[in-house]
Amino acid sequence: MAPARARLLACLPALTMMAAAVSWVAAGGGRITDQVDILWGPTQLINGSDGDQTIGLSLDRVMGSGFRSKSSYLFARIDIDIKLVAGNSAGTVTTVYLISEGQWKIHDEIDLEFLGNVTGEPYTLHTNIFANGSGGREVQYRLWFDPTQDFHTYSIIWNSEQILILVDNMAIRQFKNHWDAGVPFPVYQPMRLNGVLWDADDWATQGGRVKTDWSQAPFTAYFRNYRASGCQPSGVAWECGQDPSGGDWFDGGAAGLDDVRQQQQLREAQERYTIYDYCTDSARFPDGGFPKECGLP
Repeated sequence: MAPARARLLACLPALTMMAAAVSWVAAGGGRITDQVDILWGPTQLINGSDGDQTIGLSLDRVMGSGFRSKSSYLFARIDIDIKLVAGNSAGTVTTVYLISEGQWKIHDEIDLEFLGNVTGEPYTLHTNIFANGSGGREVQYRLWFDPTQDFHTYSIIWNSEQILILVDNMAIRQFKNHWDAGVPFPVYQPMRLNGVLWDADDWATQGGRVKTDWSQAPFTAYFRNYRASGCQPSGVAWECGQDPSGGDWFDGGAAGLDDVRQQQQLREAQERYTIYDYCTDSARFPDGGFPKECGLP
């Protein structure tokens, strides 16, 4: 690990300056079971000849399956490689999400949900953000590649300035911290990564019109190369060190992306791949009553 560069999190709102401390934690790829616990359901653990490990989560009519990270983080960059369910995956949802472990009514959560499809149709990436128990911030994308043929990298960057979601290091969604304008933002609850494969045929595919074809079961999605750089709570002060990977996610950026390129990617995602954005849903928010963050820069 590179030498730590201490930073006091003075930029956070006063209410978040709790009696907690953070120290730097970094988790690399390789043995994924060193970083996650397999929690439940039918799973496979595939050991590669190079020492890498792949987890296969399966879903059948009886149950799904899932895992979670051994560490929780207060701000982090999370990367994980996923190969989604192939063939007719309608009704299934493959999910990776960060979630706090506090009371549900005040929980924080960052969701990436991959909605299954009828064979030949594109996958939908459904994203949502909960802060202080409030969600409803859904944005959906059509993936521009077949995510069942190979592994692709999906990333969450979460710091005190923003939440940034990336696909293969392309920024597709940004949710800024507008706490000072009265918009909830996750700033004080540590979160843990979860991966789950489950059945949601009441809503997942074409609004629930296409149901799960259980003759195709078991359905399997694969996960590997989990990486995390973040702040891990403990002690009596809030402090983070230098990103061991040399990136700058803590200061608001994404490793390898300057701000101009990042904004270009976000515009491209909005123009070419976005199929739903709660901030443009006038039927849901009539008479211009959109959530406050929708009108903020």
